[in-house]
Amino acid sequence: MKRIATLICAAVLSTSAAAQQKLVNVYNWSDYIDPKLLDEFTRETGVKVVYDTYDSNETLEAKLLAGRSGYDVVAPSGTFLQRQIQAGLYQPLDRSRLANAKQLWPEIDARLAIYDPGNRYAVNYMWFTTGVAYDVAKIRARLGGASIDSWDIVFKPENIRKIADCGVYVLDSPEDVISVALRHLSLDPNTRNQNDVARATAHVQRIKPYVKKFHSSEYINALANGDICMAVGWAGDSFQARNRARDAGNGIEINYVIPKEGTLMSLDNFAIPKDAANLNEAYAFIDFMLRPANAARNTAVTNFANGVAASRPLVPLEILENKSVYPDDAVMKRLFTITSPDRSIQRFVTREWTRIKTGK
Repeated sequence: MKRIATLICAAVLSTSAAAQQKLVNVYNWSDYIDPKLLDEFTRETGVKVVYDTYDSNETLEAKLLAGRSGYDVVAPSGTFLQRQIQAGLYQPLDRSRLANAKQLWPEIDARLAIYDPGNRYAVNYMWFTTGVAYDVAKIRARLGGASIDSWDIVFKPENIRKIADCGVYVLDSPEDVISVALRHLSLDPNTRNQNDVARATAHVQRIKPYVKKFHSSEYINALANGDICMAVGWAGDSFQARNRARDAGNGIEINYVIPKEGTLMSLDNFAIPKDAANLNEAYAFIDFMLRPANAARNTAVTNFANGVAASRPLVPLEILENKSVYPDDAVMKRLFTITSPDRSIQRFVTREWTRIKTGK
């Protein structure tokens, strides 16, 4: 009987300990972290990471607006962060609880302040550009020696129709696609003019017959496997596709370019939802990821530039010296940011984007 009682006591204590284990619930973009760091964070802190992913800002926003999101740390992009702050969805960050915040990149912090005045609610996780990724051999076979350095390759039907047979994907992101279409038309990417937005959506609509799919993550493997030959995508994802093709040894060479007309620079940022249940753990997780060595590892795995200035000496040279990931001053001058539109424009953009994808 004593042995049975001992076993019951041990089981109760074990169950109690498991129930008391600290947790942090994280919601981040897919393919956007060194997964080994999640285990290392748990070993160091004793906090278990429940890690979920999404592939669009709209998915995250729907969770936040539904009421209780269930997450402690999320990673919204700049324009969504801006309007979500205005909607009261986040709590201010106490930077004194983020020891590694002093390592952040001042220029990136300044760009983030466009969306988060005073940098009160967020810290930058990663930043990147929207551009053109392509299979070098397949595009050369169809376009010969033509330079792939302009949005003309995407937005001129006479060009994109030549490569449609080998597959073209485009981001399912009106923020990205409509803003670069506006730039290609020499219009303000940050316009609040519905007529300008309508011109841009018509510009995209012209190439819809040649787009195989609108998606914001599937193009990585599709490029790496040779299922498509071009994508309007994000820099880091495009270089992930390149690396996966190299690892597979399938002979596919992927390149990525920032078009000469300029492109959108985006920032994804850590923030804490207002209803976060595990506040101490949220701060611990964010601070761990801002540690320079860890930020560098995330960049090494994802090929996205991170917002921690002190991490740069630790980033692999192949990535650090890649001007499509860490642009030089000349390229940075061609990058633009956009702010969150007012509700009427946002509704108009949403309707137009739906019309583009459905053809209705």
